[in-house]
Amino acid sequence: MEKLYDKSLTELHDLLVSKEITATDLTQATLNRINETEKDVDSFITISDEKALEQAKAIDLKGITESNPLAGIPIGIKDNIVTKDILTTAASKMLHNFNPIYDATVMDKVYQADMIPVGKLNMDEFAMGASTETSYFKKTKNAWDHSKVPGGSSGGSAAAVAAGQIPVSLGSDTGGSIRQPASFNGIVGMKPTYGRVSRFGLIAFSSSLDQIGPMTRNVQDNALALNAISGFDEKDGTSAGASVPDFTAGLTGDIKGMKVALPKEYLGEGVDAGVREAVLKAAETFKSLGATVEEVSLPHSKYGVAVYYIIASSEASSNLQRFDGIRYGYRSENVKNLEDVYVNSRSEGFGIEVKRRIMLGTFSLSAGYYDAYFKKAGQVRTLIKQDFDTVFEKYDIIIGPASPTVAFGLGENINDPITMYMNDLLTIPVNLAGLPGMSVPAGFSEGLPVGLQIIGKPFDESTMYKAAYAFEQATDFHTKKPVILGGND
Repeated sequence: MEKLYDKSLTELHDLLVSKEITATDLTQATLNRINETEKDVDSFITISDEKALEQAKAIDLKGITESNPLAGIPIGIKDNIVTKDILTTAASKMLHNFNPIYDATVMDKVYQADMIPVGKLNMDEFAMGASTETSYFKKTKNAWDHSKVPGGSSGGSAAAVAAGQIPVSLGSDTGGSIRQPASFNGIVGMKPTYGRVSRFGLIAFSSSLDQIGPMTRNVQDNALALNAISGFDEKDGTSAGASVPDFTAGLTGDIKGMKVALPKEYLGEGVDAGVREAVLKAAETFKSLGATVEEVSLPHSKYGVAVYYIIASSEASSNLQRFDGIRYGYRSENVKNLEDVYVNSRSEGFGIEVKRRIMLGTFSLSAGYYDAYFKKAGQVRTLIKQDFDTVFEKYDIIIGPASPTVAFGLGENINDPITMYMNDLLTIPVNLAGLPGMSVPAGFSEGLPVGLQIIGKPFDESTMYKAAYAFEQATDFHTKKPVILGGND
């Protein structure tokens, strides 16, 4: 059988509709590919082979029609998205044995689209990290260079797609956790507008920032996946009632007259020369396609990291209270009384980074410090959002780097929390403002992929996809492959 792992969603759909392959064939080929490459990439925590093959057989019996573009397509799921009867760990010892009794809303939508979940993907513990090195289970490797990190926290979701283990995955993005690993692995990653995709069944890290989004190898595939998972959900109090357009409709390659903003702050101190060069070349590509590119300023973005770590850690300290050793998850055996159950279960069940953020958040919310930290962070968050609002009065999209650097070495920064936190310098403001942001392949530096970040107006993912598709068609970066996917480096 030909290399199915190297095909786009559209190509796979055509093969399924023409009956050249069945959903069972494709699922088995996907599981075989995972088994062949998992020792190199380490992207999966749980592989759900029996359930996936059962579902594939049922889809084959039902039949796959032209009008259902994702039917029979295998998908990987980040392990903080709750999956009924499939282990959901959030990459933490705290949930090492958690087998949910319900599905997240995005999983309902995945099943409605007749997609086939093949397993749960590795991540930073409770989505806290920028390298997938805080996972309790394993350290995922970058698909391009196995000595480098895949980024985080959706590192497993990104590496699995880039390595051809799966054609599409779901990640979550709280401060850049889809876009930064997409950038590091040379794939397309979309963080939708806050409220576009239901958070019901996403294990909460920071409730006012978290969003689920798709990761794929090209822009059209990404738009197809976002079509499937978007929409209002009454079970999620933060879900938006905005209508869901067909995100593939505007993929014409024509962006003449589009107004593009390039913030000077996104090319300043801390951004590697190779990354800066790739973004400036991307700006020239947009100009050559008939778009206007002008420099703008987002003056408050420099406060984004400080604001984010106060707000996200405060919300995390509240959200993670539920993991107490009583109802489910890890429970310490080294106890003499009720207080020991709480303290020892949490001390032993959470990793260092999670404990660091819980302590920072609890401090920020404590009496005497709330006004100085949490309240002040909320006020600066508003200023960051107002900066974006001002730019979007005149411009259609904003572009810049998705990450200030290319992928760094495994173990290189894990003991330096400040350096790790600065990795999200360019992505965090987007989450704070609730905006959509995506990363698309835009070149290479030091032999590793560079991602271009495209930021859009609220609920205007269509324009972002339009711009990203035009850029993709005008360049060949998305066609480059790591050695593990058949590239020759």
